[in-house]
Amino acid sequence: MTKKKICVIGLGYIGLPTAALLANRGYEVHGVDVVQSTIDTINQGKIHIVEPELDTFVKSAVNSNRLKASLKPDFADIFIIAVPTPFHKGYVPNTDYIISATKAIAPYVKENNIVILESTSPVGTTELVEKTLKEENVNTSKLYISHCPERVLPGHIMRELVENDRIVGGLTQEATEKTVEFYKTFVSGDVLSTDARTAEMAKLTENSFRDTNIAFANELSMLCDKFDINVWELIELANRHPRVNILQPGAGVGGHCIAVDPWFIVHAGGKTAKMIKTAREVNTYKTEWAIEKIKNAALEFENANGRKAKVACMGLAFKPDIDDLRESPALYISRRLKADGLDILAVEPNIESHEELEIIDYRKALEEADIITFLVAHKEFKNINIKTDLDFCGVIN
Repeated sequence: MTKKKICVIGLGYIGLPTAALLANRGYEVHGVDVVQSTIDTINQGKIHIVEPELDTFVKSAVNSNRLKASLKPDFADIFIIAVPTPFHKGYVPNTDYIISATKAIAPYVKENNIVILESTSPVGTTELVEKTLKEENVNTSKLYISHCPERVLPGHIMRELVENDRIVGGLTQEATEKTVEFYKTFVSGDVLSTDARTAEMAKLTENSFRDTNIAFANELSMLCDKFDINVWELIELANRHPRVNILQPGAGVGGHCIAVDPWFIVHAGGKTAKMIKTAREVNTYKTEWAIEKIKNAALEFENANGRKAKVACMGLAFKPDIDDLRESPALYISRRLKADGLDILAVEPNIESHEELEIIDYRKALEEADIITFLVAHKEFKNINIKTDLDFCGVIN
């Protein structure tokens, strides 16, 4: 495939790395976002999110004039939609951002363009993209519309965008083939062909599988607390079985994928999605359980000492060593504790400030806290030599 112009809609945790990578591979990339400050930052060759190596890629792409950011789309050969897909109240999938992005590109889409939905989506959303384009008077019979879900791990995105296998599902066989050809220009892993609905379900399946396995570990951790057993030791011993691989428990499950995507299946699958729904409920309950454990410890301290405890909340991100707070159980716990009147010391080494919580250095928190609770296993915490029963992520166990 000859190098063509690409328009990437959404310059967040997936869109910006993708745009920067493609620009460094020689494509002309026009990036679009709805936030002016994001546009300004990127056009200065800087980044607004934390991701290893991303700053180097963006700086190189902007300096070479192959990456430009704007509030509005532009004509291109390939359009990539990489916008959020949250849910409405009651865990109803919210495709509003995808519909808005599709409407935004409609005036710029022309014959023989490839339109790719990368956003993790409920089954049938790629068809919704086509339907929306038709409603905007675009002749979709001359387009190649496909779904290719991202499947990267925050903290390793720049490497995994290239190395990981990708799944491509087009609305037509020709759309699949054209889209596969494009991804093969920069993906070293296998690029696998299917239809759009299977591609959509594949991503939801991957994250639901992870969610279900984490739920087993989280339920095990609560049972071990009840039985006065060290869950970390138990899992290490059980995993010595050649066919057992139990994951590590945590304070819940966060992130833009695992904490959200299973609900897309549950919403569409209804009563058939029993295990997937239960896993989601277990992981949500684990966060509430952690809150009660911390509040009980704080109450015991107050009763014994005649004053409120200072509680250090060690970590706010949804996983170790990143700044991503999306759907973070640690952030939720910290907010809840503060709202319930506890005196908390919020620690997050990967961000400088937060609009609701005052962020302090972890060393200062350790000095001032009466109760230390580990919510995220950041690398900064791993050499801390203290004893606490409130280690929800196994960082000191």
